[in-house]
Parts: sequence; structure tokens; C-alpha cells
Amino acid sequence: MRQIYIYSFALFLFVSAPSFSQKKVLTDEELVSEMVTKELDEIFHSDDFLKKKNKKFETVTGTIVTDIGIIQSGKVSTFFKVDSDINNPNFTNFLSEYILEHKFYFKLQKQQRYKVRYSITF
Repeated sequence: MRQIYIYSFALFLFVSAPSFSQKKVLTDEELVSEMVTKELDEIFHSDDFLKKKNKKFETVTGTIVTDIGIIQSGKVSTFFKVDSDINNPNFTNFLSEYILEHKFYFKLQKQQRYKVRYSITF
């Protein structure tokens, strides 16, 4: 009898485990924009990012306005600089590569893409 409970519990964990790790699927454009802004704000204030930025670009300050494209899987597909008062192309390339490697903690519906305008101030 005890083995049945153990097997039942193990089966429950096995079946329900994927649902715990699945990303939330967002469908509202405003919610997507809000989540992108929140995640990017967290990234640009993280110790990891600041350490990498300050290693090569300690003196860089200013604002960059970007358009960031997100595809169904939550990956960043495009990064375009719209406007900037930072005139350092190496920093822009660094920032672009950093963002393009990011994968957001949400998904979009199938065949869905969103473009989000985001201002980054350093």
C-alpha cells in the first residue's frame, strides 16, 4: 500500500513538473511592453551588467532610445537605436549584443511579434 502512495506521488510530480517551469504567455501589447520595461530595468541595474559596463565604458553616461523586437519564444529579435545622446559606437554595439542575447521570462502567442520602445539612461 505504501508503494502505491510513493508511485502516485512520483507520478504526480512527473506530470505536474512541466507546468511549474512553463513561461507565461502574454497576449496584450501593453502588458508585453510593461514586462519588457520591467525586465530591462532589472537587467541594467544588476551587478552583472554594471560590472561589465564599467569595465570598458565607465565614463559613458546619457540616454539611448531603442526599439526592441520580441518574437514568440521571448527572444529579442531586433535592437535598433532610435535616438541617443551617447556618441560612442562601441558602447552601442556592446549594449546591442547584451540585449540580443537576452531571453525574456514570458512567451507570446504563435506567430506573434511585438516592438517595444525603451529608453535606457545610464
